[in-house]
Amino acid sequence: MKKTVIYARQSIDKKDSISIQAQIDLCKSKYPTEDHFLIFKDKGFSGKNTKRPNYQKMMREVEAGNIDKIIVYRLDRLSRSIVDFGQLWSTLEKNKVEFVSISESFDTSTPTGRAMIYIVMTFAQLERETISERVKDNYYERMKYGTWLGGPAPFGFDNGKMITEDGRLVPTLLPNKKIEDAMRIFYSYADDDISLGKLAKMLNQDGVLNTNRKTWDNVAISRILHNPCYVKADSLVYNYYKNKGIKNFANPIECFDGKSSVQVVGKRQGNERKYANFEEHSIYKTNFKGIIPSDIWLKCQEKLERNAQIGNSGKGKHTWLSGTVKCGNCGYALVVKKYKETLSFRCSGHYNVHICNRIGFLITPKEVEEQVSIEIQKIFDSCAKEVEGSLETYQGDLEQKNLLQQIELKIERLLNSLSESSEVTMKYINREIEKLDKQKCELLQSIKTIQKVDLERFKNVRFDLLEFEDKKAVLSQFVEKILIFVDEIEIVWKI
Repeated sequence: MKKTVIYARQSIDKKDSISIQAQIDLCKSKYPTEDHFLIFKDKGFSGKNTKRPNYQKMMREVEAGNIDKIIVYRLDRLSRSIVDFGQLWSTLEKNKVEFVSISESFDTSTPTGRAMIYIVMTFAQLERETISERVKDNYYERMKYGTWLGGPAPFGFDNGKMITEDGRLVPTLLPNKKIEDAMRIFYSYADDDISLGKLAKMLNQDGVLNTNRKTWDNVAISRILHNPCYVKADSLVYNYYKNKGIKNFANPIECFDGKSSVQVVGKRQGNERKYANFEEHSIYKTNFKGIIPSDIWLKCQEKLERNAQIGNSGKGKHTWLSGTVKCGNCGYALVVKKYKETLSFRCSGHYNVHICNRIGFLITPKEVEEQVSIEIQKIFDSCAKEVEGSLETYQGDLEQKNLLQQIELKIERLLNSLSESSEVTMKYINREIEKLDKQKCELLQSIKTIQKVDLERFKNVRFDLLEFEDKKAVLSQFVEKILIFVDEIEIVWKI
């Protein structure tokens, strides 16, 4: 049975301050017919934020569906932040919880009370947008001074601070001992005979350590080569980006003196490469020196553009196994290659990273498809009386993954803006990150869990007769990965 809650808060005892007990008694007096209330109270906590133990406990009860109404003496007992209240109301509305403030005639069970809430929500949205605009203005204002705008330092650099001419301490990048390896990457790739794959093999064989990965591959090297923070930016670099479509230059061409590097910033879609579309981007001269001459850097860009990979539109066109099959020897992804009418597996750990000695596989993609189809059909047949669901479940799983990607992008953007935020906006950004991280954890848990519903619909499902995309969706729901050995496979299930 759902319960009615009374919430009371008092930061400090003052002569003109209403006590927690008085708040509770006044709330009870408005509902004389109620014989039981669930009481949550926080003494000694400010209303400036929601980091209060019993407030958090109350909200967990709300999200668990155990509460149908929250009563407070006054709105500011719950929150002094209109943004926090806006987020609170969204949670209450989602869980169908009524809200009452006895001093201000806020009662969401009445039309007038709901209208008052919508007015508050309008102002909450206005404040959120104002804060967002201030963060954005602060972000681009710092571009004029060349400061590093935050985020992990690129390979060969560390995050640091420097003192400006007017005595301010601002973020910058400082070269570290890996900067020589970064220079080697650019000069080597500028050689016409060196490909990304060959360069990765050279670095791995020479024991050059990467920052975040154990080994080098095409992606890691390409990310470094694309980054303009290494170039000694001169007029050639200025014109390169102008021809790419950038319109917003924070500095005139005269400032591109071939000493400092540059940085490109701007929004991008989650599935876009970092510098795929320059029209909405901005570029600025940094407060640290470049290390690669412009002619070398531009030659690398030319090679990268010539060798640009096709987008993901054709990904997985040969088999619905794509993205799931891994090499049983090294664990790296297997790529399906087609020669005439024959499909075969190639190990990216061998051809790209050069850490695997597995050259070929006796088992073919078609044979793996047949074996996996049989095993999935067995699950359909055995659980048809126990589990509920339909192919819509799998479509829902794909939508969840798309939403997860959007949340991760939002978190990344917020993290990048933290270092440039004031104390006020930093608190807001941290709250937003915590909220998004919670949503992310819930989504990850949901994606990992096979939903259980009426499996009568699965009784007559034939996996081998499903469409290509439906097979991929079902596979992602049931299978964690498929390990391919020379002549056998191992299916690692999610269930």
